[in-house]
Amino acid sequence: MSLSKKDVMRYRRRRNRSKKHTLHHPTRYRLVVARSLRNIQAQIVDDSKGHTLVSASSLDRDLQEVIQKAGSKVEQSRVVGAALAKKAKEKKIKSVVFDRNGFPYTGRVKALAEAARAEGLVF
Repeated sequence: MSLSKKDVMRYRRRRNRSKKHTLHHPTRYRLVVARSLRNIQAQIVDDSKGHTLVSASSLDRDLQEVIQKAGSKVEQSRVVGAALAKKAKEKKIKSVVFDRNGFPYTGRVKALAEAARAEGLVF
C-alpha cells in the first residue's frame, strides 16, 4: 500500500524541519532513530567524519531474549534505547542531539528517547 502524495509531502516537511537543527552540530554527535512497522533502530553518528559510533536495533542478537519478553513494540523501543545508552557510555559519549528523523515524538520514538535519557544520555 503506497502513501498518498499528501502524506509523503507531510512526512518530508516534518523530516526537513526536524533535521534543520540537528545536522552538523559542532560539539555533539547525533542520535538518529529509524523505525519500521516491526522494528526500531537507533545509532549515534559523527557527522564531521561520517561514521556511525554506536548502534542498537531490535534485531540485535544480544537483545533478542529481552525483546522476546517485552510485550509491545513500545517496550521493545525502551530496551533498544537503554542498550544504546549503555553502549554510548562505554564509548564515553555523554551528550547527543536527538534526530527523530521526521517521525512524530510519540509512542516508540518517545519511549526510546526517554529510556536513553534514563540511562544517562543527555539531549
